[in-house]
Amino acid sequence: MDGIREIVFDTETTGFHANGDDRITEIGCIEIIDLLPTGKSFHAYCDPLRDVPPKVVEITGLTTAFLRGKPLFTDVADDFLAFVGDSIMIAHNAQFDIGFINAELVRSGRDPLPQSRFKDTLAMAHAKYPGSPASLDALCKKFGISLSGRDKHGAIVDSELLAAVYLELCGGRAMNLGLDAVPEATENESGFPSARRRPEMLIGKLTSEEREAHRVFVGELKGDAVWEKVWTRRERGRG
Repeated sequence: MDGIREIVFDTETTGFHANGDDRITEIGCIEIIDLLPTGKSFHAYCDPLRDVPPKVVEITGLTTAFLRGKPLFTDVADDFLAFVGDSIMIAHNAQFDIGFINAELVRSGRDPLPQSRFKDTLAMAHAKYPGSPASLDALCKKFGISLSGRDKHGAIVDSELLAAVYLELCGGRAMNLGLDAVPEATENESGFPSARRRPEMLIGKLTSEEREAHRVFVGELKGDAVWEKVWTRRERGRG
């Protein structure tokens, strides 16, 4: 049976203004099925047709000289769209990436992707761990995901890290084994959950002789056995 296909992706850009003069410089996508990477990916560098600001170069390592002559976004757009297909797309701080992807698609004469296609791991992290740091670095450290291969922000590397983070935010590898399932419970008068009742009571297998032998054994013990008090109350209740 086919699993659930999703695309974890990230973009690098020249700045923050998707509808201004900033452009995508790198895009990386990782295919996951049932939350686990399949090994299939899409990756492209794009010439932004403008200089990359020094501050951005410090973060991404992508220089104007390196990007010059790379394909334009419009040249890789069809391959990108073919790879993502109609799958849900996962990004960290997704509104940023959505803004740039859709701005580039519109500029290249293509339809923008609907908001319903995207899922934001930043929002997921805030909901699951309110008040805790929720950057990609912070979440990797929280979940014990190695950052050893990340000396700069890179779209494909960050997508790989985000795929691991997304798995943890969805319950981790144990989820696929059903190990984190919460048993059905009822609530008692204290407000705390209590185990639900069995549909049928278990049938005792002790014989009357075994019960009597145990009663004699307990009677021979010195001290006030608590289970003797319980039996006494039970016997009174039956009388």
